[in-house]
Amino acid sequence: MPEEEVGVIVKFFAKPSVAAIEITRGSIKRGDILKYKGHTTDFTEEVKSMEIDNQPVDEATVGDTIGVKVEERVREKDKVYKVVD
Repeated sequence: MPEEEVGVIVKFFAKPSVAAIEITRGSIKRGDILKYKGHTTDFTEEVKSMEIDNQPVDEATVGDTIGVKVEERVREKDKVYKVVD
């Protein structure tokens, strides 16, 4: 499946297991499939919920920094790709 880079991890919060993603191109919507890729990171997951400044949002675009709940650990500077059909 093709992927397009949409952002980068800027922080990871271990206790709630939330990734802070800075969107560098395109947009991310709830329901999108994101692939997290880095030196030791490589997994794909659906965006079930996301927030900007602790407020739930359905879509975020370039320049936004969003919080997304993730099942696995991510690291700063990991790349975030959107899987497109």
